[in-house]
Amino acid sequence: MTTTRAVIGIGTNVGDRLATLEASIWTLHETDGISVADVSGIWETAPWGGVDQDPYLNAVVVIETSLGPHELLADLQATEAVFGRDRDSEVRWGPRTLDLDILLYGDEVIDTPDLVVPHPRIEERAFVLVPLLEVLPGLTLPTGTRLTAALAALAPFDGMDLHIRLPDVPGRQGIQRPEGPSGGRAWLAGDPDH
Repeated sequence: MTTTRAVIGIGTNVGDRLATLEASIWTLHETDGISVADVSGIWETAPWGGVDQDPYLNAVVVIETSLGPHELLADLQATEAVFGRDRDSEVRWGPRTLDLDILLYGDEVIDTPDLVVPHPRIEERAFVLVPLLEVLPGLTLPTGTRLTAALAALAPFDGMDLHIRLPDVPGRQGIQRPEGPSGGRAWLAGDPDH
């Protein structure tokens, strides 16, 4: 079975943000056709887009997937709905119970009415680029822009702090990260086995 490496941006600023992020990472890993390969640290970031709201927790998740890009998008949107996202009633760039974006899908450039990859604002968002640098250092985006150059263009990064490094996530075995905050698992009630 052929798989593609994809990168998912993940964020939330509603409810128990850490529990939502951690549970959603495991939900992705347990979805048919998706295997989580690595997870960045969890970064607390100021909201983006000018809407008055609480700070976000953001991360990026590297996956291996046998799903095509539009199948993957459908599964991500179904996962968002499970965690309470209602796309029909939300404000653009407003609060999110869970936001899952396909940032990269292999080296593909996709431009369709419902999916644009690389994500169209990837190079404008430090809250995407900084955690992306953790998991894919040396990356050159499909547009030809080096990740380090995109980050340098945004420096300095204000309103962004490492919140926590999850000690137990799928795909992390043996991957070392610089020291930072760490903590126990934020389990959802009734899910002690994952």
